[in-house]
Amino acid sequence: MPQKISENIQDYLKRIYEFTLSGGRASTNQLAQALGISAASVTNMVQKLSKTEPPYLTYEKHQGVKLTAFGQQAALKIIRRHRLIEIYLVEKLGYTWDEVHAEAEILEHAMSSLLEKRIDAALDHPKFDPHGDPIPDINLEIPEIEQTALSSLKIGNKGHVLRVPNEDPQVLRYLGKFGIRPGAHIKLISRTPYDQTMRIKITETGNEAIIGPSLGKKISIAKDS
Repeated sequence: MPQKISENIQDYLKRIYEFTLSGGRASTNQLAQALGISAASVTNMVQKLSKTEPPYLTYEKHQGVKLTAFGQQAALKIIRRHRLIEIYLVEKLGYTWDEVHAEAEILEHAMSSLLEKRIDAALDHPKFDPHGDPIPDINLEIPEIEQTALSSLKIGNKGHVLRVPNEDPQVLRYLGKFGIRPGAHIKLISRTPYDQTMRIKITETGNEAIIGPSLGKKISIAKDS
C-alpha cells in the first residue's frame, strides 16, 4: 500500500466502505451526495481508482463500485484512525460526543502511525468509539456484531442500544438528552399507525423519548430475550 494517499482518496474509500458494509455496490449518485460533488466528478475518480496498481476498487458503468481487498484495507486504516480520535477526544480531552465527528474528519488525515499506536495504547485498545461503532484493531480486523434496527422492535419488546448515527450533532444532542447511548436499555412503549413514530422508555433514566421512523432505522440495537 502506498505510504501516503491523498485526503480526497481516503474520503472516497471511507464512504464506499460505509455504503457497501451490508453488501452490494455503492452508486456514483450516493457518493456524489455524500461528498458534495457532481456525479461526473465521482465517475472520473472511481475510474481512476479502478486502474491503480493494485486497484482500490472495481467499477462497472450503471452498476456502481465496490472496494477490492486492497481498497478495503486502506478504508479500514482511515476508519480506525477516525474512531480512535473520537474516543480519545471524549475520554481524554473532555469533548462531548456530538463534537467529535467533525474534528475527527479533519485529524484523521494528519495522524501518523506512531500517534495512532500511542493513542490506542493510552486508551487500552478500545473496541468501540463513543457512538458504538467498532474500532478496527491493529490488524484492521473488525468484529461482526449481530444487530438490528430500533425500528424493528415490536410494542413491549426490549433491547439495548449498540450504536447511533454520528454525523448530525443535533441528533446526538437529542439522543443524549434522554440517555439514548450505546449500552442503554430501552423498551418500545407505542408506535403510531400512520407514520410509525415510536415512543420508547430508557430504563437507566426513566425517560421517554419520541423517535421518528427514519432515525429509528439508523439506531442499532440488540434485542433482549
